[in-house]
Amino acid sequence: MFYQEELETMPREEIEKLQLDRVKNLVHYVYERIPLYKERFDEAGVSPDDLQTLDDLRKFPFTVKQDLRDSYPFGMFAVPIDEVARIHCSSGTTGTASVVGYTEHDLDEWGDCFARFVRAADCGPGSVMQVAYGYGLFTGGLGAHEGGQHAGCAMVPTSTGNTKRQVRLLRDFKVEVLACTPSYALVIADTAKAMGIDKSELHLKAAILGAEPCSEGMRKEIEQKLDCQVYDIYGLSEVMGPGVSCECGEQHGLHVNEDKFIIEIVDPETFEPLPDGQWGEVVFTTLTKECSPLVRYRTRDISRIIPGTCPCGRTGRRMDRIAGRTDDMLIIRGVNVFPVQFAQVISEFPEVTSYYQIILTLKGPLDHVELHVETVMDFPFDEIRRLQDLKKRIEAALKENLQVAVDVKIVEPMTIERSEGKAKRIIDLRGEANA
Repeated sequence: MFYQEELETMPREEIEKLQLDRVKNLVHYVYERIPLYKERFDEAGVSPDDLQTLDDLRKFPFTVKQDLRDSYPFGMFAVPIDEVARIHCSSGTTGTASVVGYTEHDLDEWGDCFARFVRAADCGPGSVMQVAYGYGLFTGGLGAHEGGQHAGCAMVPTSTGNTKRQVRLLRDFKVEVLACTPSYALVIADTAKAMGIDKSELHLKAAILGAEPCSEGMRKEIEQKLDCQVYDIYGLSEVMGPGVSCECGEQHGLHVNEDKFIIEIVDPETFEPLPDGQWGEVVFTTLTKECSPLVRYRTRDISRIIPGTCPCGRTGRRMDRIAGRTDDMLIIRGVNVFPVQFAQVISEFPEVTSYYQIILTLKGPLDHVELHVETVMDFPFDEIRRLQDLKKRIEAALKENLQVAVDVKIVEPMTIERSEGKAKRIIDLRGEANA
């Protein structure tokens, strides 16, 4: 099902022509309206007039998160405050918040982007959509809400928390599409089971999940527990919010809304462009944003462009699911490891759930990695030999896949802390050893 079929199925040549027209306008727009871009372009020796082909975009400098922080609060706005309809920002837990503004036009574009993916999940007018992302400065809740409304759904803005009520509303309102984080979808599923509510009592068709990585094993677990199809969605506040790209029913790559964004994949060390199929850092340029446009924004997310076309008929290029972030990459005894790799390994073991935590400490001068992972409810936890065998098999699989020794600790069901938002997967205590 399409929301804007003409745009979603536009021939490749037309997409690229539209992108070129829009990016030409963009570089002039930001040069004239945002002092940082004028300064950066001048320093790099490039002029807006130098952009004559899409490849010419590579001549222009990158934008990074610190640029937004340094411009706090409104230094990256391209319009006066009386034209701003809404302001969002990051949590700022690791420094000054990065602020993003939206005009009414921006909000309408955002709603269209997310609506495309609600319709891709075969939901729309007549469907009830429950949004269990947090509402507020975080873009997830309001972004999904706008998208659901644009798609024609009846919206249930539950936000996060009060999970038992979330479950009752899912059942009583016959909700067809749920939007939240993958970890909270599992919390909802497990809470429903604990309440004695069978998945057959729910009417879910789709779960549109984002804001954190979701391994294939975690996806399958959610689909099995909630009896619906899971669609991975991608976005980030700086670029727009949720709705930059999303899976279709084929579940093989996230279609980028290429009429709104240009995606690049670059080598995270050399920053040179990488061909389709190779993993690297994702870089986005916004094409239609009025308030907070960005040129070549380095997301620090690791993905790749999936070659070929999708059977669904959408022509927007597909990015793979996020494999990790350059800034959450763990360097353990000299080996680069991403947290999602742990999830991929444990998903191969039916005896354990998708809940896990990585505990990093020091043993002398060396890194020590401990993985806490829960067994499924019916695992015989009191059978010591089976526990030891499971521990050894998981440790061997981790060693083979990560090339790092990991001490696995099998814990009982429901003992790892649940999250209503993004799950806290990593506890790094290495700095405390030096305190």
